[in-house]
Amino acid sequence: MAINSRKLLGHLSMVGANTMWGLMAPIAKVTMSAGIISSLLMTNFRIVGAALLLWCLSLFRPAEKVSGHDLLLLAGAGLLSIVANQGCFIFGVGFTSPAEASIITTTMPMWVMLLAALILREPITIKKAGGILLGATGAIILIANSSATGIPGNKPLLGDILVLTAQFSYALYLTLYKNFIRRYSIVTLMKWMFSFAALAVIGPSLPEWLHTRWYAMDATQIFGALYVVVGGTFIAYLLMMNGQKQLRPTVVGMYNYVQPIVATIVALTLGLDTFNLWKIVAVALIFTGVFLVIKSRARTP
Repeated sequence: MAINSRKLLGHLSMVGANTMWGLMAPIAKVTMSAGIISSLLMTNFRIVGAALLLWCLSLFRPAEKVSGHDLLLLAGAGLLSIVANQGCFIFGVGFTSPAEASIITTTMPMWVMLLAALILREPITIKKAGGILLGATGAIILIANSSATGIPGNKPLLGDILVLTAQFSYALYLTLYKNFIRRYSIVTLMKWMFSFAALAVIGPSLPEWLHTRWYAMDATQIFGALYVVVGGTFIAYLLMMNGQKQLRPTVVGMYNYVQPIVATIVALTLGLDTFNLWKIVAVALIFTGVFLVIKSRARTP
């Protein structure tokens, strides 16, 4: 019963994290479109802001001693899952449209499945491959039938490549660190990962901090930046880490398909899109795909 409860909490955590990430792409795009906050600065906001929040949170929790060897591993995790993933995604969204970025995010579960097979020897079953294919098909149908395409990008090819790189780096992190993350608490893991990531980005971006026209920011940019830091990074990554501790990498990756559903719901709520039969089919395919992957066979201990 306890195991089932933990897994249920893991599934709910992944739904929450991907809901916040689904909202982040359009919010970040609108925030950066004003020309005040650049892609580099937005990436800094995410990483440095989340690191500060995690250190504050750690003050209210029991201290954990981390060995020097594990600190090196956490530095690698921070560079892979935060610097490469967040940096490439934010830069990519800045160059391409949110709709194209959303479509490319559907490749991440496929990368996880392939990397898990190569590194963790997880079997690629018909049920697992079929579930990922159904989920990707549903996500693409959902995005393709959205009338709210968002703000177009000025360098779509470069943006698409960067978003794809972000998906691969995140998939590689999920696979390589599947067992390592069970050694420490979520706050300790995230605190050090974001700290190393902050050290990697703060130096090169210092001129950007000094030359930004902070006085020109209005309420929209301030709210957008706060959401990206607090909701799309700090809370979302804590939820994601909890889900990662309880679930297999392929299952964690499948929840990426929640993001286009969230984007569609927001568009429908704001009157920017219309509901039709294709959206019903797309959502049914996504949930069927997630269910099949959850029920697929894992590697024999």
